[in-house]
Amino acid sequence: MRKIGSYIAIIGLALILLPFIGLTIRFTDWIYNWGEGVAWAIKIGLVVVGVIMFFMGKPSQQQPASEEEAAE
Repeated sequence: MRKIGSYIAIIGLALILLPFIGLTIRFTDWIYNWGEGVAWAIKIGLVVVGVIMFFMGKPSQQQPASEEEAAE
């Protein structure tokens, strides 16, 4: 769930930052049909939901650093 959350947050941040450099993603142009306020709410909502999913997800299991720790 952490991976999906990070992807959602990155997409939300990209949707916020890209118009400032003159770019938009054609697939997401539909959010502007309801006005600027709703478009901003959707973008910020994506970032918030992504961050929440990231922090609620279980951390990935890491490999033991050495064989001694694996024996314990």
